[in-house]
Amino acid sequence: MARNASLSGFTEWLPSERLVEQHVLDTLRRTFELHGFSSIETRAVETVGHLLRKGEIDKEVYALSRLQDDDGNAAAAGGKEDPNQLALHFDLTVPFARYVVENAGYLSFPFRRYQIQKVWRGERPQEGRYREFTQADIDVVADGELPFRFDVELALVIAEALSALPIPAFKLRINNRKLAEGFYRGIGLSDTAGVLRSIDKLEKIGADAVATLLKNELGATGEQAAQALALASIRTEDTSFVAAVRALGVTNELMEEGLNELQQVVAAAVKSAPGSVVADLSIARGLDYYTGTVYETVLVGHEALGSICSGGRYDALATKGNRTFPGVGLSIGVTRLVARILSQEFAKASRSVPTAVLVTLADEDSWSDAQVVAAALRARGISTEVAAKADKFGKQIKYADKRGIPYVWFTDESGAHQVKDIRSGEQVAADPVTWMPPVEDLTAQILVA
Repeated sequence: MARNASLSGFTEWLPSERLVEQHVLDTLRRTFELHGFSSIETRAVETVGHLLRKGEIDKEVYALSRLQDDDGNAAAAGGKEDPNQLALHFDLTVPFARYVVENAGYLSFPFRRYQIQKVWRGERPQEGRYREFTQADIDVVADGELPFRFDVELALVIAEALSALPIPAFKLRINNRKLAEGFYRGIGLSDTAGVLRSIDKLEKIGADAVATLLKNELGATGEQAAQALALASIRTEDTSFVAAVRALGVTNELMEEGLNELQQVVAAAVKSAPGSVVADLSIARGLDYYTGTVYETVLVGHEALGSICSGGRYDALATKGNRTFPGVGLSIGVTRLVARILSQEFAKASRSVPTAVLVTLADEDSWSDAQVVAAALRARGISTEVAAKADKFGKQIKYADKRGIPYVWFTDESGAHQVKDIRSGEQVAADPVTWMPPVEDLTAQILVA
């Protein structure tokens, strides 16, 4: 993890690190599929017009263009002014919305999807922020109306998925934008999107700076700014936030709707993952397409890393004529999470390669026979390599040790077989058709600190 990258913002794991990443990905896939989510993959490229239609993040979008046109001349540079300019997707939600619209006739709704893919953002690289990274998303999308209980279910699935990973304790922080927007309207602030964007900066710049933004940019009075910050200060690990909000003395129909929804999500999530869920009324989420429940997740003791999982409800991101496809989803920042797992040694692989056995060569003519042994081992799921040349056995064993391969296989001139555990030095007779290593050596194990 201390290696210098030749190009900042792009991770390249060593084989042992990649095994940890694959463990994280396999755990997420298994959890998502146990809950009935289907895997999809969307193209890496979208049009600028599609990417930028929700939220102002054009500075982070990587545009794509050819170096030359068909005549060999330098291609004209595109930009956000050309809606047909191609660009790399910056998240998986916007491409998924397009996917749903284009394939609506082939999907069964509510459609449960998970998607694990690379995304690209033109951010300034730093710890936890990359220009290329992997996300793991789950969403449920409906045709016309999406029952609110899916907001609850998504929180439960994510809590289960994160609990299965080799990470420290986490806090799933949940809010509801209806609650916040209704409250702001109730105190006389009509630019609710602007207030949300200001509140979203609370952890970065502090309450005083947010109050100044509210007053200078949105025309809030001192009392209105104080009330908005009072709402954002409410955090509870149960449903007592309901009484805390009502104690602020603001009444609004939309606020009550959001308050009721948040109460349902938190009550169910706390029951499923006690101690890991917080109703946090400062959570706003920066993207404009969220309309109800919003989620952010942080690792306890590693809050400076930022959110490792976020998302929310979006009621109008995907539309087709008079059809609307509301959805709710969450996205796990896999690369951010894996980088922290590796740097803090929360988990590591028991060996750096999948190989369990190296079949040695007694001489150069034994290569074909060694391949037969290897095939017999592989037929029973034992990852096996054959030595490249007939070096002295000590050198072949040294090669296996350097690679992290635990077992070395020998065949003598009479055809008798022996296998050696190079960690303990124990060497025993073995039959390639029946021999099995201990379960813990069959595959590389992920050791949790």
